[in-house]
Amino acid sequence: MWKPNQPGSPTPQTPEPLRPSAPSTSFETSVSPTRPATTGAGVAAASATGEQATIGKSLIVKGEVSGSESLYIDGKVEGAINLPGNRVTVGRNGQVAANIMAREVVVLGKVRGNVHASDRVDIRSEGSLTGDVIAARISIEDGAFFKGGIDIRKPGAEAKAPTPEAAPAVTA
Repeated sequence: MWKPNQPGSPTPQTPEPLRPSAPSTSFETSVSPTRPATTGAGVAAASATGEQATIGKSLIVKGEVSGSESLYIDGKVEGAINLPGNRVTVGRNGQVAANIMAREVVVLGKVRGNVHASDRVDIRSEGSLTGDVIAARISIEDGAFFKGGIDIRKPGAEAKAPTPEAAPAVTA
């Protein structure tokens, strides 16, 4: 792999200018000499400005989706979605067969799988969710379909992992 600023590596004669680009559907942050890596502050800015990746109607994704930006799904996703600190929106045409972990989940389409949101889950009137929900807040509109369990947890409670048997801690 080529690494910039290494002894013996060729250097470009003129740096390539920054070009504005369309929102990326890439789920990994890349580092290039002309574009700095996304940082935690960039993630907050991206969420505040409404930037999000989109999986369009004709796309089918099988596997794990992870990253550090919000995601709008209008196609099909099978596997796992792990976007902590970001919003996952399943559009009207979206069909998701995956466990979802995010800060916020909005369901307008169909979701089959467990949903773990650190903040909230919204199931809109045309949405359908089949699976268990763990969240601090949940909203289910009239006309929405929901089948599963609900576990409401306070925001600080996510750090604790559930144990099969609650044994008292022994201190020395």
